[in-house]
Amino acid sequence: MTDDSTPVTEPRLNPSAAVFGTPQDGLPPWVPQLLRRIVILVIVAVLVWQLIRALQGFFILLVISVFLAVALEPAVAYLSNRGWRRGLATGAIFIATGGFGLLMIGLMIPLVISETGRLVERLPEYGASVSSFAERFNLDLSVERLEEEVGSLDISLQSVAGGVIGGVFGVGTRVVGTFFQILTIGLFTFYLTADAPRLRRTLLSAVPAERQLEILRVVEIAIDKTGGYFYSRLLLAGVGTVVSWIAFSIIGIPFPLPLAIWLGVISQFIPIFGTYLGGILPLLIALLENPVKALWVLGFILAYQQVENYLIAPRITAHTMSLHPAVAFGAAIVGGTLLGVAGAVMALPVAATVQAFVSTYLERHELVDSHLLVTREVPAQPVVEEGRDDPG
Repeated sequence: MTDDSTPVTEPRLNPSAAVFGTPQDGLPPWVPQLLRRIVILVIVAVLVWQLIRALQGFFILLVISVFLAVALEPAVAYLSNRGWRRGLATGAIFIATGGFGLLMIGLMIPLVISETGRLVERLPEYGASVSSFAERFNLDLSVERLEEEVGSLDISLQSVAGGVIGGVFGVGTRVVGTFFQILTIGLFTFYLTADAPRLRRTLLSAVPAERQLEILRVVEIAIDKTGGYFYSRLLLAGVGTVVSWIAFSIIGIPFPLPLAIWLGVISQFIPIFGTYLGGILPLLIALLENPVKALWVLGFILAYQQVENYLIAPRITAHTMSLHPAVAFGAAIVGGTLLGVAGAVMALPVAATVQAFVSTYLERHELVDSHLLVTREVPAQPVVEEGRDDPG
């Protein structure tokens, strides 16, 4: 007779075996598929990275073109709203910009030729001054000594000619490369600006309707900030050019108009240090003319920089960009590190666009009371004469 009360032992189930399988069963079927997908993703990522590295120069030109197209959009839209065709409006702005560039180059060429010739003529005089100054420190930097040192060098005519030819060839190659880069940027910028509405319609057609308004809002903020930055810089450059032209004419340095245009443009379109970089050339020209005039030029540049920072620029940029100086400085460094001079120029409007976008969508809350959030000014303590009560 069988005892039905005897418990029957059930086989224990191993949860890991149900998922991963037992060693006898081997790997589950989804593991090889996962490994294959990982390998494929790694290969695709490597290929994409190599493609990006190979086309890095093209992407930089494309980014610059997009920035210029966004900056030109307000002017093109202004003309388009008054009956101009977008292609014609874009072409007119390109012609005006190119004409200004050619005018600036045409004004700078006589300056460079004249001042270079003057520098070559005065080299012996400068050499004598340096030699007499070096004699105070028991250094022999006379012309005869330099000729002896040069004569003792074993320099063959063939090596000198090879170096000169190589340098000329390298400069020519860079000039041709720069010309084609400018041409490429110009073509991309023209088409991106002239066909901007159709391009936006094409891109937005791939996005759901509820997202299109948000994207258009971001594009509008970018156009507003970039255009505002660009045209405020142009206005400040114009004001700086006129004031510098008057000042340089009064000081009496040669070529006052080209130097004023150079200072005005460089000071506004190179962030942070533009004024000092643009002032080097007028300062050198004035120094070749007269050291006293160089001091006057230096004083004018420093004084005008303060007037512009505290009186002119805040009024012009009040409705365009409001970046904290530390943010502007950091953005310029990051942009210059990534894309060089072009990145430093584009960094400020990009930072302003990001700031406007964040401030638009960031939800603000009421602040709590804390002494860490209050800027307190210590009031002056009243003087209490001895023998009198405290008036407080």
